[in-house]
Amino acid sequence: MSRHPSILITGASGEMGHGLIDRLSQNPDRPIITLDLNPLPPGTGAKVRKEFVGSILDPQLLDRIHAEYEVDRVFHLAALLSTRSEFSPALAHKVNVEGTLNLLEFAQKEGESHGRPVVFFYPSSIAAYGLPDAATKTRAGRVKEDEFNFPTTMYGANKLYCEHLGRYYDRHFRQLSAEPKAGKIDFRCIRFPGLISADTVPSGGTSDYVPEMIHAAAERKAYACFVQPDARIPFMAMPDAVDAILKLTAADKSRLSRVVYNIGAFAPSAGEVEAIVRRAFPAADISYKLDAKRAAIVASWPADVDDSAARTDWGLAPRYDLASAFGEYLIPNIRKRYG
Repeated sequence: MSRHPSILITGASGEMGHGLIDRLSQNPDRPIITLDLNPLPPGTGAKVRKEFVGSILDPQLLDRIHAEYEVDRVFHLAALLSTRSEFSPALAHKVNVEGTLNLLEFAQKEGESHGRPVVFFYPSSIAAYGLPDAATKTRAGRVKEDEFNFPTTMYGANKLYCEHLGRYYDRHFRQLSAEPKAGKIDFRCIRFPGLISADTVPSGGTSDYVPEMIHAAAERKAYACFVQPDARIPFMAMPDAVDAILKLTAADKSRLSRVVYNIGAFAPSAGEVEAIVRRAFPAADISYKLDAKRAAIVASWPADVDDSAARTDWGLAPRYDLASAFGEYLIPNIRKRYG
């Protein structure tokens, strides 16, 4: 039990969770508690005060955490991701929407209990966009946050709705009640591009054709890319994604002009990625075999995003551009994985 200001991370066993735990644990005065269906690896688990193995859909477990800890930072990373959500849309809604609502209710109770707004970070996605056709995508160029919010996937619809839920809890919660209830949650959200990590194996996600190409080349395996060479969406290296989360959540609220922010770093076509991979692995066996359904989802996402608000409001400044992300981070570390 701890009545000191504490951090709660849901979905902590994922790559982003590990990165946040590594960085946040450097401040010993703010203990970390985690909630995930899967236990943390021993090295990561040693950095947290308390590890809860369970579901964000379990209200009794959330009530227990509320009773035992004074949480004033929530990083709500737990989600059912895009590909699986398309196969199980009802389950996706339960996990991604009802689970997020549970966490917002938890944060509201925490804020009311200890009298300070709870900073609530929520990771959204470019899946929240939906562009109708290739010509529109080309004309649109770098898309702003409030444009083309017509997602074509269950995951994207879940993310967009939860952005609105967070805005409601932050600004308008129970607005007809006798006493004001809003202001107990300080909701902050990033719409992430495709994220590429050197430390995890791609798991079939909709944007995973980029890391799949590198891993296959490093393993000396043939790879048939499921999108066409001219397919283009924005990407970012995972370390920059973690940096962005910490910058946004540390920013003075008075400087934030938005609740939801785009971020990006580079936006190569699949063919441009192929060229980089072939330079690093001259024997790479890369071909294209269109998966029309998955490619259509990629085609509905922006070719790039306008992240000027994030750069102006809280200093977004990715360390890795296209060349350094592949040359200094992805290719060397993935090459090591396979000897």
